Amino acid sequence: MSLSNAGLAPLIILVALGGLLAPAQAQQTPPAPPAAAAPAPAAAPELNILVVDVQSLLQNSKSAKMVRQQIEQKRTEYQKEMSAQEATLRQEHDALQRQQGSLSAEAFNQKGREFQQKLNDFDKNMQSKRQVLEKANSEALGKINEAMLKIIAEIAKDRKANLVFLRSELVLFDQHFEVTDEVLQKLDEQLPTLTVNFAAPVAANAPDGSNPPAAQPPAAPAQPAPKKKK
Repeated sequence: MSLSNAGLAPLIILVALGGLLAPAQAQQTPPAPPAAAAPAPAAAPELNILVVDVQSLLQNSKSAKMVRQQIEQKRTEYQKEMSAQEATLRQEHDALQRQQGSLSAEAFNQKGREFQQKLNDFDKNMQSKRQVLEKANSEALGKINEAMLKIIAEIAKDRKANLVFLRSELVLFDQHFEVTDEVLQKLDEQLPTLTVNFAAPVAANAPDGSNPPAAQPPAAPAQPAPKKKK
């Protein structure tokens, strides 16, 4: 019995030591500290949206209507002027054709070159008037747009809006966001009238910043017909 107990003693000690060593080893390797919690994302700002129908403003505002009226009046005036010049040129062309049989080839060619110069001047005059209308309309609409943007910015600031959409870019939206009528009212108050400037565009190569009248461009000197050799 003593031998058996002696043989078991080391085993019991080892088991006991094994039980003591396990927690000891666990204490030597401390657990990793918990990962720091990620900061919570900042709350997104609340959307405050405005919708503006710019096309409606350019159609219904007092200043836009006045601009269209002046543009159409000037266009009609130009059309009458150009129609009168065109009729004169047609008459001159017909008269020149009737003179062809009674004029020498040299004289007829000279008159033909002079008439062609008149046609060129007529074409330049017509293009110049078209440019005047385009420039006048663009400048007038630019002034309206400038006033309109200032008004929209003021309304957006008062309402603390952070997004402004054009009506033409949206398919569906809550009418609560629409501020076109408010913009129109303020636009009519701040810009009730607008005079269109029909000044001719300034030529890029004009030394003094002025542009000669388009209706009277410098005519090129007519080249004399070659003399017949005897």
